[in-house]
Amino acid sequence: MPDMINEFMTIPVGPLGIIALPGCEELARKIDRYIVDWREKRDSEHKNTIAFSGYQKESYIINANFPRFGTGEAKAVITQTIRGYDLYIVIDAFNYGCTYKMYGREVPMSPDDHFANLKRVISATMGKARRITVIMPMLYEGRQHRRAGRESLDCAIALQELCNNMGVDNIITFDAHDPRVQNSIPLNGFEDVQPAYQMIKALVNNVPDLKIDKDHLMVISPDEGGMGRCIYYSTVLGLELGMFYKRRDFTRVVNGRNPIVAHEFLGDDVEGKDVIIVDDMISSGDSMIEVAKKLKDLKANRIFICTCFGLFCEGLRTFDEAYEKGLFDRVFTTNLVYRTPELLERKWYCEVDMSKYISYIIDTLNHDMSVSKLLNPSDRIYAFLERKGYHIQHNA
Repeated sequence: MPDMINEFMTIPVGPLGIIALPGCEELARKIDRYIVDWREKRDSEHKNTIAFSGYQKESYIINANFPRFGTGEAKAVITQTIRGYDLYIVIDAFNYGCTYKMYGREVPMSPDDHFANLKRVISATMGKARRITVIMPMLYEGRQHRRAGRESLDCAIALQELCNNMGVDNIITFDAHDPRVQNSIPLNGFEDVQPAYQMIKALVNNVPDLKIDKDHLMVISPDEGGMGRCIYYSTVLGLELGMFYKRRDFTRVVNGRNPIVAHEFLGDDVEGKDVIIVDDMISSGDSMIEVAKKLKDLKANRIFICTCFGLFCEGLRTFDEAYEKGLFDRVFTTNLVYRTPELLERKWYCEVDMSKYISYIIDTLNHDMSVSKLLNPSDRIYAFLERKGYHIQHNA
């Protein structure tokens, strides 16, 4: 990462404020601690001027509550001033670990509930914030990004509602299922951040005997839609690339989608090589396990699964059984969405912490500076691998 302590020379957009929606408190606290520490150490001749008023604080987290009525209806209450603030609202729309009481019953929060809370807290600002940025790591309704018939376009409508109707200036998301959904808000900021640097760092730190060269390691995309991110990994690391494509039964619909008939592999020989499977998410995990099984049938060595979001919608049993059979070695996912306590205890699971990266982005944007260097991490990847003793051909 660049030196974020003393490089800022611009005036902040406004006093920094971070609002954590229910389920994001832990992530927000980590982000807050980084920024507090950096600003305490940062030297600037302007820190005591009026333009930097409120720049250095013990915490940048804004207190916000979301009380519920007995019917399940809710409201947002911000308990301190946010006038003129540069606000960053952190939301995990897929945190089903949050619950609330409705007619005396304990109800898990759905993505719709989280999105409603986001709109509530924006409404509670009453237009007094100077700028509002929504940090939504996994994009709400991001999987419903295009039409295939007479269907709703939920993600585009949600983005338009936030930006066109509610005054949100910027959206920051991670590894969007299809970043072209930003076309629905062409006049607003939309950053699709990739966790490649943090994922590679976690992989190297947790697999010390990993050999990063074409003879020992290969990058695999589990489907054609994920080729873009896999091309980046293979190019940066100088590795060969393979791909599976899905043959689906378009005559049936099961759980909202056409069931997969088979996975077919395209690529070089994987025999004896370690394999990195890169995807945006694990939903049920069935497709990922099927891909791992196919790779083992092709005599691949160790298999490492790297995804931004580990949802595990059908539980962990499938992965437990696959791990016991030796179908994969590790699963890497970020802390950007809810992880159950059971998942964190699994010996096959490795968490990739993204809090420091988000802190860099927030601190940079608050100074109204470019985040281009943060969004293209190739130089940091090479520098990290050099420190670890790897020598990668940059133009491989």
